Amino acid sequence: MFFQRGGGFMATQVKSGEIKNLTPYVSSWIGELGSQAQAWQINGAQYGVPYDLHTVGFWYRKDLFAKAGISTPPTTMPELEADVTKLKAAHIVPIAVGSKDQWPDAFYYDYFAVRECSVATLQAAVKGVSANYPCFAKAGDDLKSFMATSPFQPAFLNTPAQTGAGSSAGMVADGKAAMELQGDWDPSVFQALVPKSTWQTDTTDLGWFGFPAVPGAPGNATALLGGSDGNSCSTKAPEPACADFLQYLDSPAAQQLIVGASLLPANSAASSAVSLQADQDILRASKASSFTQEYLDLAWPTNVGTALDSAVATFFAKPTSTPPQSIVTAIDQAATQQ
Repeated sequence: MFFQRGGGFMATQVKSGEIKNLTPYVSSWIGELGSQAQAWQINGAQYGVPYDLHTVGFWYRKDLFAKAGISTPPTTMPELEADVTKLKAAHIVPIAVGSKDQWPDAFYYDYFAVRECSVATLQAAVKGVSANYPCFAKAGDDLKSFMATSPFQPAFLNTPAQTGAGSSAGMVADGKAAMELQGDWDPSVFQALVPKSTWQTDTTDLGWFGFPAVPGAPGNATALLGGSDGNSCSTKAPEPACADFLQYLDSPAAQQLIVGASLLPANSAASSAVSLQADQDILRASKASSFTQEYLDLAWPTNVGTALDSAVATFFAKPTSTPPQSIVTAIDQAATQQ
């Protein structure tokens, strides 16, 4: 048994012939996990099982919002941009981003694609391994417009995401930035970056909101971006023993132990174990949303996902001189090299 994240990354591994098709062993219970388990299927066959779920959104400091005169989280991009202006006027870094690691940059492009593309287009793009749809180009245009507001900290290109107090997560944990677009695991990262004596107090100032809607965009305004962690079984693993253990990990009793205060359960029957208020907000958003798009750099095959991350990072480095269409071009060029 080994750690896995599903999607196109797993599909790349399946080609090796070393991953067990678990369908005969899990078909009787895998439906308990809902649609997220489908991200662990290749051509309808189950090659892995998630034990937790992840959702990306904005973590924010309520105390810094209040200092800037912001009473409620933004629900549209114009509102977010207006809040960026208010925070800068109050001499507060609006948004921290760990661009040194590249993948946090991709969250922005992915979410604009989720807002601009219909669910059917997103599914077709993932299945066909192509970004050659107008909505993906429009996502790049949206990203360029947002970056024109200069929402990030100085020297964000050299800032790591989650390593050290100077990381983007560290900036939010220490009250040096108001927001970070990051996964639901961020509070556990915050906790490791600030003194334990201040963490309980800081959690009362911590909030979460989903990526804002883009006015006029044809995509789903409430769709989420996320993924999951889980496991696959080697073809050499004894069955049904390996599959049975994966079923145990998704049982309500085990899920209660796994999720703790910083993970979201794969089995919704264990939702009561989620203790952080902001994480409960994420669960409510998940229930209210009809669709969650897996991170595109994992939904697509490994080389395509790597090309996406690299192209978006290049765009972040030079947003005024790099054409947004270059992201689409990089994705489709990588797709031809599978």
